[in-house]
Amino acid sequence: MKVIFTTSILLVLSNIFMTFAWYGHLKKLNDQKWYIAALISWGIALFEYLIQVPANRIGYTEMSISQLKILQEVITLSVFVPFSILIMNEPFKTDYIWAGLCILGAVYFIFRA
Repeated sequence: MKVIFTTSILLVLSNIFMTFAWYGHLKKLNDQKWYIAALISWGIALFEYLIQVPANRIGYTEMSISQLKILQEVITLSVFVPFSILIMNEPFKTDYIWAGLCILGAVYFIFRA
């Protein structure tokens, strides 16, 4: 259980960086040239990879690659929804709930014994 917890915490941190790298420039750097936004995003993504790679290596000691991927998707949605609402000022959509339920189904199927 310690491996899953450690992996999850690291993946949450990684996803925060990833989400800002992928989408933060749409709000904060919209007035800049695309290549400036790309360079800044790459800089942010470096920190994502510095956390994500160890997270996956730790997780792979007890989880399959499929389990790691589904865990990553759950965490991605869990980070993206608050980001889109709180940072990007998008309205909450019930589609987020439906997407979450679909991912919970994926979690069930990939983690069942």
